[in-house]
Amino acid sequence: MTRIRAAVLGSPIEHSLSPVLHRAAYRELGLDDWSYDRFEVDEAALPGFVAGLGPEWAGLSLTMPLKRAIIPLLDGVSETAASVEAVNTVVLTRDGRRLGDNTDIPGIVAALHERGVEKVPSAAILGAGATASSALAALSRICTGEVTAYVRSSARADEMRQWGERLGVAVRTADWSEAAAALQAPLVIATTPAGATDELAAAVPAGPGTLFDVLYDPWPTALAAAWSQRGGTLLGGLDLLVHQAVLQVEQMTGRSPAPLEVMRRAGLAALSGAH
Repeated sequence: MTRIRAAVLGSPIEHSLSPVLHRAAYRELGLDDWSYDRFEVDEAALPGFVAGLGPEWAGLSLTMPLKRAIIPLLDGVSETAASVEAVNTVVLTRDGRRLGDNTDIPGIVAALHERGVEKVPSAAILGAGATASSALAALSRICTGEVTAYVRSSARADEMRQWGERLGVAVRTADWSEAAAALQAPLVIATTPAGATDELAAAVPAGPGTLFDVLYDPWPTALAAAWSQRGGTLLGGLDLLVHQAVLQVEQMTGRSPAPLEVMRRAGLAALSGAH
């Protein structure tokens, strides 16, 4: 039996939950001839890895630092991926083409829709890294007003305003020292590294709106825990990971719908077993 292969690439990659999610989907879908692995690949090694892929390969998931580095190696890129110059999904077609997409953006939207967040009049983003641009692209689909980005440097502020212009979103920037004000927004998306928002936990207002904190380990963050205690709607990194992986499975396998709840349970089990 010829195995069909897929994998996640990145550096570091050992803690990626993608294999857990994709393998759970394959089992549920009866795709016994599919495998999904992880490979430690940095930017220097990426061209050689991609060049060595044979016809048994169906798809790749890309994590940092490869989401931009993969683009020159592709035959086509979706409008969604092009809008943020970041590809996290590559589908390898039977005729040998390599097609890139970004499932982080619709994954954020789908996760929010699942929690009943369809439209918001304004929003705040904490941070200005790679995930922040995807968050901004997602907000272009659901936010009808201004997005305020709280950042640590003028260079990051300029970047976020440029992304806003490119994505058609009204972006205002504010210094990180004012980040507590972000928590008053109806939707807050935290895209910062572990520990960066801990200082904001004490500033969570009574009856907050929705917080989407893209971290899943450690979880909950101090901010997420405080948000939940005060009765706000809370989404975490696993919500994003599962929803973007669902879209990857559907694209790579051609099977739809992917088993969202099975994948979520597998992710939760893996995270609980890691602690």
